[in-house]
Amino acid sequence: MCLSQYDQKAKEDFTKARSKAVFAHVLSLLKNQKDELLSLKEVKSLVKPQSETYRGLKTVPISLITGSEGRYQDFNRFFLPRRQHLRGRWVRVDMAHYQQINLPVVQLYEIGGVYFVRDGNHRVSVAKAQGVEFIDAEVIALSSDITLKPGMTKEELKKAVIGLEKKEFFRKTELDKLRTHVQIEFSATGRYDEIIRHINGHKYYMNLSKEEEIPFQEGMLSWYDNIFEPIVELIRSEKILASFPGRTASDLYVWIVRHWDDLKRKYGNAYPLKDAAVDFKSRYGRSGLWSRIKDLYRRLRV
Repeated sequence: MCLSQYDQKAKEDFTKARSKAVFAHVLSLLKNQKDELLSLKEVKSLVKPQSETYRGLKTVPISLITGSEGRYQDFNRFFLPRRQHLRGRWVRVDMAHYQQINLPVVQLYEIGGVYFVRDGNHRVSVAKAQGVEFIDAEVIALSSDITLKPGMTKEELKKAVIGLEKKEFFRKTELDKLRTHVQIEFSATGRYDEIIRHINGHKYYMNLSKEEEIPFQEGMLSWYDNIFEPIVELIRSEKILASFPGRTASDLYVWIVRHWDDLKRKYGNAYPLKDAAVDFKSRYGRSGLWSRIKDLYRRLRV
């Protein structure tokens, strides 16, 4: 096969790959699913790796490459090209494949059992399009307590991180053993650490009237019985949660406490908690059908 034939074949391959990417995007819209690659930056912000280790050269299953460090917007989750401007480089890499030219190995990050492309996105994309199952790579491993799965979405990863944070919170505090009916669920990461800060703050004010340091457990139970539970009950009685779809009572607890602190700084410490909760709902909640219609109209205009 001559050079022009390699070029023609590679161009046809790119056209097929782009067509598949377009079809996959339409299908994802119909199924209300995401078809983007995972962003390594977003994954690191959720998982928060504490260390990295150079693993050297490895042969990696391409099926485990699930994201990218910098080009996650250029390829979909099947590593099909999403942008026409990728054509030139993609075609050159594909031509090298047909000519059996050895290209530099790709560079990958490994985290939680899957891989993210540091350098070599086009090489991975072409290899997948050609049905290649394994690829040689230079690998740096990032530490993770979370096991990731190929095809995992950002939302699924976030839920896994929240689940780990919850497990760690109850392991450290044993609050679920001391209050068996406890329900503290969040829709965002980092909230259980914030709860620990609330407990320590409450314990600090309790200690002001004590000669000896009270145990953490005593402060925690006082916080739960006298702060958390009453605020959650207020959220339920005022039907505040209905104005924040997809959120939990614990989410609202955190937000209302923050809002209450802001209002007390503005109007004084006597500002009522109930007024703060109602004010938060009126400012930031969805107030029925008309609000949803306006929200839809704004999104359609974007």
